[in-house]
Amino acid sequence: MSPELNNDSTDVVDSSVATVEVAPGKVVEQHVVELKQTTARRVGTGAAIILVGLITALVLGMSAGSQSASFDLNGSDPGITVPKFSLPGVGLIVACGIVIILLGVAQIVRGFSKSTLRWVGIATGLLFLVAFLTWAGTEGKQAVQIGSLLQQTLFLATPLILGSMAGLMCEKTGVINVAIEGQMLFGAFAGALFGTIAGSYFGLIAAVVVGCLAGSLLAVFAIKFTVNQVILGVVINAFALGLTGYLYDAMMANDATSTNQPDVFSPIKIPVLGDIPVVGSLLFNQTIITYLMYLIVIVIDVMLLRSRWGLRTRAVGEHPKAADTVGINVLRLRYRNVIIGGGIAGLAGAALTIGSVGQFNKNMTSGQGFIALAALIFGRWTPRGALGAALFFGFASALQTALSLLATPVKIDSNLLQMLPYLATIFAVAGLVGRVRAPAADGEPYVKGD
Repeated sequence: MSPELNNDSTDVVDSSVATVEVAPGKVVEQHVVELKQTTARRVGTGAAIILVGLITALVLGMSAGSQSASFDLNGSDPGITVPKFSLPGVGLIVACGIVIILLGVAQIVRGFSKSTLRWVGIATGLLFLVAFLTWAGTEGKQAVQIGSLLQQTLFLATPLILGSMAGLMCEKTGVINVAIEGQMLFGAFAGALFGTIAGSYFGLIAAVVVGCLAGSLLAVFAIKFTVNQVILGVVINAFALGLTGYLYDAMMANDATSTNQPDVFSPIKIPVLGDIPVVGSLLFNQTIITYLMYLIVIVIDVMLLRSRWGLRTRAVGEHPKAADTVGINVLRLRYRNVIIGGGIAGLAGAALTIGSVGQFNKNMTSGQGFIALAALIFGRWTPRGALGAALFFGFASALQTALSLLATPVKIDSNLLQMLPYLATIFAVAGLVGRVRAPAADGEPYVKGD
């Protein structure tokens, strides 16, 4: 039976019922109810969209150069090249702004459903992005390198995606993982050290194993000793920073040749797929770590929604006591997921050393573990959402480099460009305050028998 909702400001738009088996002979009905937006939220969201449209049409349109913008979709090592093309600068920018404004007006007048509004938000972001890149290229001095920008986005987003998946594995089962930063740092150090000694693939395995050990440290203190999980995560991060810094000075600083010069993974081009125009060089000419990232995201997404393990994980994260009553071993599941999450974070750290620069440096994660945690929150604790958020943050970092190489109509200060990824993180997460919900038991220790 669907729940009845009595509220003057909300109405039921749609509801559905799904029946799932959590254990042999135990069946649970899941009710999914979509509520109509309140008038205040509908108008507020529409006004925000209109503001973006006005900025696009007026600010970008009026400050754009007089030339057409030229675009190059080809990345490095393309299989089949696509010719460069030009688009009218001011006309395209204003057109994008008008479309955004019309979407905002439609939101105010009639309101979109929750699922449709999500796509409207994506469309608004893409239209603004097209307008912004067009604005950046209207000086006409060089083409906007879209292919290289997308490749750099994926490259920079890979450790963030893996870090967010590590956090997802923990938090979906009720354990807050603030220690992603430290786990990545341990993985980066192990990848560089063992990659130098025994080869890159051994370094990759070592990074995962060390990440699992760091995850075990989090699991034991958070689950067995019920230490405050946020404080515990901060302590593990400080421990990782201090220990890797000490080991770097003791082992690597004076003998980098034998301890800190691993071979970096070379891209592996998949036949046929790697020759597809634009997307071939972007998606199918990557390192083994990026391909593992694809696999991890797909497996977690499918398993979390379509397997008994996924259902039990979500049940433990929402109501561990109820899960325990139907025969689910809450503590064992939490141990397993947190340790696996640590291994994924270790792999993310390896992406920074043997997947990127080819050496370890002190504090080289530079806050990327926290950005991965922000991506998890921005993505509403879902694999696809975290993937999209991590790509967004990776794009902000890649855009910083791309803009520094372009002669934009209005010069952008280099300090502002360096702030861009972090500003994007702050605004993205701040805009979701009060509108996202973590798993209900996230951060709550569970003691059997309570």
